[in-house]
Amino acid sequence: MQTHVFPLDGPYIELHQLLKLLGVADSGGAGKALVASGAVSVDGAQELRKSAKIRAGQIVTLAGIRIDVTAPD
Repeated sequence: MQTHVFPLDGPYIELHQLLKLLGVADSGGAGKALVASGAVSVDGAQELRKSAKIRAGQIVTLAGIRIDVTAPD
């Protein structure tokens, strides 16, 4: 499984934007479609809300990719 660490710049990031910024999705729209397809999980539970607020300490997984979201420095 490929692992990414994403340090937040603020209190949260919307799920589709996180996928776009890490290059998992080519655009925000592609990120929204990926989430809507049911392929994304947050903390082990399927997440269907495209703009779900992802906060530090949460883990996002999809298709062999793990994203660890960390607190800002």
